[in-house]
Formats: sequence, C-alpha cells, structure tokens
Amino acid sequence: MSDKIQSLDEIAPMNKSKQGGKESPHQAEYNEGKQLLENGETGPAAVALHNAMIGFEEEQNENGIANAANQLGLVCIQRQEYEKALSHFQRAEKICQKLDDPLSLAWLTKQFIVVYTALEQYKDALGRCLDLLDHYRANNDPRGSVQTLDKIAEIYIKTGEKEKAADAYKTIASIHRNFKHGKIADEYLQKAEELQ
Repeated sequence: MSDKIQSLDEIAPMNKSKQGGKESPHQAEYNEGKQLLENGETGPAAVALHNAMIGFEEEQNENGIANAANQLGLVCIQRQEYEKALSHFQRAEKICQKLDDPLSLAWLTKQFIVVYTALEQYKDALGRCLDLLDHYRANNDPRGSVQTLDKIAEIYIKTGEKEKAADAYKTIASIHRNFKHGKIADEYLQKAEELQ
C-alpha cells in the first residue's frame, strides 16, 4: 500500500484526452479554440483549432480531427468564408461516416444546409434538408421535422417556388395540428395562403 497522496492537478475529468494523467496539449488547444470561438474571437480560435488539428493528425486521432474540422467550419461560417467551411465540414463528414456516427452526421447536415444556402447552392441545400428530414422521421422527431420543413420553405421562397414553400408550410401545420397546437397550425396555414 502506498502512502503517496495524488495531487489535485493530477485529477482530470474522465472524458478528457489523457497524457500522463493530464489533458493532452492538442486537446487543451482544441478546448481553447472552442472557447475563443464561443467568445466570437475567430482569429485566435482559428489558430488554436488549426494547431489542435495538426496535433490530432500526428496522433492519428480521427475523433479529434473530426471535432477540429467541425469547429474550424464554424469559425469559417462566422467569418462568412463558406467555401472553406464546406471543405472543413466535408472532412469531418468523411470521418463520421467511417465511424458510423449518425448523430454527428445529422448535426453536420445542418451545417451543410447553412453553407449551401449562403453559397446560393439551393439544390444541394434542399438535398441535405431531405436527408435530415428522413433522419428525423426515422427517429420519430416531429420537432426536428418541423424545423427542417421550415428551412425547406425558406429555400423555396428564395428560389421563387412559392407553391412548394406553401406545401411545406401546410405540412408543418398538419404536424402541429396532430399535436393539438391549433394556434401554431393556423399561423402556418396563414403563411401558406399568403404564398398562394
């Protein structure tokens, strides 16, 4: 039996990347970059996340690479650098597909919708919306379905396809009506009528 007492700095949460009982430098850099991004400091966030990415690549840590790529994509969205964001999200998506991570893929799909819409690549945005809608229907998630249908309607309005936007609003109204949200259902029916 040892009488040595563990020091407080050697204690770390279980979910942290460990290196000798402490957070790895790459994970620390990633966490710092994520915090900087949350604070709206996109320049320093990009530097920290890029450094973390290099470290994760050296470790061949696919989860770390995917997380860093995702956060770099979010930095690019804030900076309105949508082509770069697309590239980062595509990298993260490949890893999540390889790791068979459906929740992360669904989250990334939302980011693709934001990017494709900003780039006015509406066909790609709609394709991603339909993928997301399939995911929500398969998981019996009416809230997610409604949010996605709302996004579909917005895209159809941008492309001048008001009839299709109205159909999306009617579908949203019908979902709300099924849950006895009469007032909200009426609001969406009103939106549909205004488009027709």
